[in-house]
Amino acid sequence: MRATFAALALGTAVLTGCVTSDEHRGRNTVAEGLAVIEAHDAIMAAIADPLRPAADTARDVNRKPMDTVMFAGVKPGAVVAELAPGGGYYTRILARAVGPNGHVYALVPAAFAQRPGGLDALNALAAQYGNVTVMAADYTALSLPRPADVAWTSENWHDFHNGPTANPAGIARGVYAALRPGGLFYIEDHAAPGTGATATSTLHRIDPALVITELTAAGFKLDGQSSVLANPNDPHSARSNDPAIRGETDKFALRFRKPG
Repeated sequence: MRATFAALALGTAVLTGCVTSDEHRGRNTVAEGLAVIEAHDAIMAAIADPLRPAADTARDVNRKPMDTVMFAGVKPGAVVAELAPGGGYYTRILARAVGPNGHVYALVPAAFAQRPGGLDALNALAAQYGNVTVMAADYTALSLPRPADVAWTSENWHDFHNGPTANPAGIARGVYAALRPGGLFYIEDHAAPGTGATATSTLHRIDPALVITELTAAGFKLDGQSSVLANPNDPHSARSNDPAIRGETDKFALRFRKPG
């Protein structure tokens, strides 16, 4: 209510031609606050979406989608490029969060797309939402119909280090090119502090410091770090997919910004 009154007062000042520099700053603050409220409400509605499978909603307690999507900077109307969407846990939430004026490009590695039925599950998901496009993509040379506001990848960066054709530096550059100036890149993964890239294929974890180094080398600026998914009780010695710890690993969340 206070924000609403402030917005009305500033609107009156604009109409009477007596807006001071302080009032301009206040107007910007109110607009930003209202945008945060709008994003929060959209994400909350997305999490409550009845189309979400029970297997997804059961994971919410560990994945904390409300805090995660808010931290990533996803807003109604945004264009999101989601790298390696997996089973679509976040694809559904992102689709509802950006709304009918936004769009989600679910970007699947070409090797997965070429497998018989490899895109069936995601195509079925996209059929339920009017703003999801499933695309086979080379992450090192991303080509989207329009620049993305937000790029997103969850629990995948360690895998981008694995295999004979691994090229995380190329992926970072590819995402950078696909984002609009000022666009954001959200990366979440299982933490292995102090290990560099040595645990990416053994424990399926990665050192967050290495991720920061790789992204800044591509031109990104670190814009924020969140501990909402941290678990200080994780000894970092088990594989991230170990049934004894799966879902409760110590995870880091990083937000990078493309300058501009």
